[in-house]
Amino acid sequence: MFRELASKTWGTARSFGKIGLIFSAAECTVEGYRARHDIGNTVAAGCFTGAWLGREGGPRAAAAGCVGFAAFSAAI
Repeated sequence: MFRELASKTWGTARSFGKIGLIFSAAECTVEGYRARHDIGNTVAAGCFTGAWLGREGGPRAAAAGCVGFAAFSAAI
């Protein structure tokens, strides 16, 4: 039971780290390009992250990921 828990925990941590890396890189890039620190950077980074994560599902999945992650980023 503990081995299974450890493997699932490691997989979740890896996924969370991947999402954090993509989001942080996108936000820093957008902020550097816009030369401003505001909510627009967060929304744009959320859109990019959601689209990147949904890219394998096709254009609709990427668009849905963009909208969903951008809205979640703005809400937070």
